[in-house]
Formats: sequence, C-alpha cells, structure tokens
Amino acid sequence: MVELKHYLDHLRVQRNLSPATILAYERDLTHFLTFVWEQLDFLGRPQRMDSIDKYLVRDYLSFLTREHYARSTLARRLASIRGFSRFMYTQGMVKRDFAIGLKTPKQKKSIPDVMSMDEIMRYLELNMPGQSEALQARNRTIFEVLYGTGIRVAELVGLNLADVDHASQYLTVLGKGRKERVVPLGDYALLSIESYCSKYRPELLQGQQEEALFLNSRGRRLTTRGVQYIVDQCSQHLETYKNISPHVFRHTFATHLLDNGADLRAIQELLGHSSLSTTQIYTKVTMGHLRSVYDRAHPRA
Repeated sequence: MVELKHYLDHLRVQRNLSPATILAYERDLTHFLTFVWEQLDFLGRPQRMDSIDKYLVRDYLSFLTREHYARSTLARRLASIRGFSRFMYTQGMVKRDFAIGLKTPKQKKSIPDVMSMDEIMRYLELNMPGQSEALQARNRTIFEVLYGTGIRVAELVGLNLADVDHASQYLTVLGKGRKERVVPLGDYALLSIESYCSKYRPELLQGQQEEALFLNSRGRRLTTRGVQYIVDQCSQHLETYKNISPHVFRHTFATHLLDNGADLRAIQELLGHSSLSTTQIYTKVTMGHLRSVYDRAHPRA
C-alpha cells in the first residue's frame, strides 16, 4: 500500500526510528487497514483512504476489545493510527484526519516487579551457569551492567567496546528514538567489564572481528532474545521463583535508587525517560515497600 510505505519511509528517514519500532508500526497499521478494507467491502463503500472515518476506527477498537486484546495494545494501536492519519492529512493524501478527537483507552498502571537486595545479590555473587568460564563471566557482567546502570536490554546488546569510557566510568547508550545518553558506570560494573574484556571476551571472539561488547558463544553480537534466555537459565539455576526478565533489573535499579534518596528527576535522566510521569511509577513501588515495612514493624499497624 503506497500510503503506508510513504509513512514508514517518513518514520525511517525523518524521525530516525529504529528498525524494530518501524516494524511494530507496520504490523499495527497493516492489521488496522486489513480490518478497515473488509469493513468497507461489507458496507459497499470504495476501498480507499478517503473512505476511512473515525467511526471505522472506533469499530476497530471495539473489535480489539471483543477479541480480548489488552488495553495497552489498544492504546498502542490507536497511537499508531493517529500518527498515520495525521501524516496523511498534513501531506494532503486525505481530506480529513480520521483519528482526531478519539480518546485513548484508560490504562491500568500496574506496579512493576522488583527484586530485593538479597535477590539481586544472588545474580551478582553466586555461581553462574554456563558451558565455559568465559560464558559464566559474560553472564555475570551482563547482570552487573543491567543492575548497575538500569539500561534497557536493547541498549545493552547495542553496546560496543568504544561505548565504554573506562577513565571517566561512563557508558554511551543509544536509547529509544535513537537518542544518545551517557550513564555512569559503578565500580563493580566497570571491574566486571574490564575482567570480562581482558580475560574472557577474546576466548568468545575466536579470532573474529566484532565491535559488540557482549558476544554469544559463536563470537557474534548477543541478541535481546539471547539475554532473555540467559536470565531464564540463571533464574532456574538460582531457584528464583519470581518471573524475572531483563527489564526487572531496570525496575530494581530505579526502585533501589529511590529507596536510598535519589532525586526523581535524576532517575528520569538515568533511565532515559522523556516524561517524568513515566518515572513516577517507581514512587508507588517505594510506598508499597514502606507500607510492608510498617505493617511488619509497628505494634499497632
């Protein structure tokens, strides 16, 4: 579809979005347009962009609701449709913005899962699973970096050797929307990286050329799926019964900072959140922790 191709090219060139984000937009909008085309055919209306109106968008959202899609999915699909509709209207491809005025479904803000200090230390200090000492060292370094910096798993696997500033103890990270930010690197994480790079990474590299910091067993860049597999294997080995994902390390990083008095805006900068409201979810985690401490400790709780 020509209009969709133009929009995806716009996201790629003008907005510089990542390939994964563009693919998500393409999936969302292809699903929407397939539904709309079927509805237009059923209604006996011409199958063209100018035939789309807000009522068809509402029908689509109602369809997703009946099919038990999550509210977060509905919100994301509507955001994709809004961007597409606005682009086509401003480019003169349609006579009206068919998504304007539609309200986003209210989201149930769930409190993110976090690990206690004892739980996180199991990943940092206990024996690691792995087929070799090099893979074990890599796994421990991954956990040190995830917890020590709070970066996203996609940011972790995107790290190159040149992104580590050993002298100043900083990481240069390419975040969402290809926005670059610099995050501090703690002593433990830095020492783990240096040990991994000097002793074990050359073994994984197997004489190949690769700029990625974290490598798989074949000497190539580790993927996000690979990191999730490592977390799953280590959680099973450590007999961790929580549902641990790489993102839980990010939640834990932020919550522990807040628990120990860090400023919310500083945490926002460290996490790379564009909006402070996104970071504020961690205040609920902290209040929940304080409540549990109060309930356990106060005689008349």
